[in-house]
Amino acid sequence: MINDLRDLSRFSGFISLISSRFISNVGNGLSPIALAYGVLSLPGSTGSDLSLVMTARITPMVLFMLLGGVVGDRFKRNRIVGGADIIGSLFVSVSAISLIAGFASVPLLALMGGLFGVMGALWWPAMSGVLPDILPKESLQKGNAVVGLMNSFGFVLGALIGGTVVTLFGSGWALLVDALTFFVAGLLVWRIDLPSIPEREKNSIIHDLKIGWKEFISRSWVVTVVVGFTFINLCFEATISVLGPLAFNSGGHGPRNWSFNLAAITAGMIAGGVISLKMHFPRPLVSGMLAIALTSIWNLSIGLSLTLPIILLTAFVAGIAIEIFGVVWMTSLQRHIPEESYSRVVSYDTLGSYALAPIGIALAGPVAEWIGTSPTLIATAGITLLAALLPLTLKSVRELKNQPKE
Repeated sequence: MINDLRDLSRFSGFISLISSRFISNVGNGLSPIALAYGVLSLPGSTGSDLSLVMTARITPMVLFMLLGGVVGDRFKRNRIVGGADIIGSLFVSVSAISLIAGFASVPLLALMGGLFGVMGALWWPAMSGVLPDILPKESLQKGNAVVGLMNSFGFVLGALIGGTVVTLFGSGWALLVDALTFFVAGLLVWRIDLPSIPEREKNSIIHDLKIGWKEFISRSWVVTVVVGFTFINLCFEATISVLGPLAFNSGGHGPRNWSFNLAAITAGMIAGGVISLKMHFPRPLVSGMLAIALTSIWNLSIGLSLTLPIILLTAFVAGIAIEIFGVVWMTSLQRHIPEESYSRVVSYDTLGSYALAPIGIALAGPVAEWIGTSPTLIATAGITLLAALLPLTLKSVRELKNQPKE
């Protein structure tokens, strides 16, 4: 990895980018633990309240994702990413202060989460386009792997300390650290000196969306994988946001044990990033979707109430799988999608992939109260497995290769 990092650091802006991802993901490792147990600590709160807050956070991101794609193709992407991080840090700060000062409520946390979600809609399509503006095509797989590793190093550090910070100091202080990391990361990305977006014909937002839709829909491998991830992310987000915290919300070590799960997943992602640096994937989407199918064992192990060490082992395996898919998928998009419409295609990708995630999060709490947390988790494992394997029946998914574009 050291040699790869040395080679990639020659390109201006790469060190600032990976530094920002590390810092931001320290906060991201803290955030799900802090917010989940912050909500559950409110007097009279239930799993349904947790679902409401988490749904409010992700729904605006999905709703405004297409607008984010248009913005990402019109303006300098690093400025969009940096600005969204800096403004988003203000909303997280309000949530943090409300918990510290004792005036937090479910509606307030939901409102701040919703505003943060709008920033996420701008951030996501632009962020995935920053790396291709820094690196040449032939370096993208290694670049994506290194960015993923820095994401994971930051997240695992945040997750490991998250449970302790929440237990000893409270959720509000953990969220305040999260806000600070967003602010610093935003400044780092904002300052990267990227070339300006080339002058293009000025069209309406609707026209730009139509062009992006044509690029998206013309590739059956993109559409098929995105449809599969509609259901995979429904299950994953429901587990991360609601079902996991509920499953470990017993005894005095719930936040700690759940933070161990998030840390184990992220440690697996680090291993997956190292594997992605060293391996070439002749059929990247075959490798990626088979890997994602393995993530179902984590949901299943929690649902079956296996011992904590076994659950953490399955979380580690799931992390390896998630990172391998992330690298091959991002590299596939960056190599096969035209740069001028890239952010719009990514926005359609993200919109489709997360279209049902708000519904999954919203229903997770009530369904868990109705049939039990364990049966709900077992159901998510089955859905994930099926949704990961079905796209492999399509020839264009099986035969895609990531050769650099001419």
